[in-house]
Amino acid sequence: ILLDILDDRHDDRSTIVTSQLPVENWHAALGEATIADAILDRLVHNGHRIELRGESMRKKRSTITNKTTEKKTINAPASLRSDPAE
Repeated sequence: ILLDILDDRHDDRSTIVTSQLPVENWHAALGEATIADAILDRLVHNGHRIELRGESMRKKRSTITNKTTEKKTINAPASLRSDPAE
């Protein structure tokens, strides 16, 4: 299906493809070598590749959010606890 989409758009429209899978692993992920070559040829021909590096923004935002919403544990005095041995 991906090959059909790329064929329809080739030399006619722009196509943006994003992936977390490194390009060197695409052949193995796409399976059949002939189809993988055809897909990669259409993507690479007149294409621009932008490779992002570094930590995921989702992970960074998650860390920031967790720090700001972190619950603080306050130990109540023994006289207010249901089990004073704690």
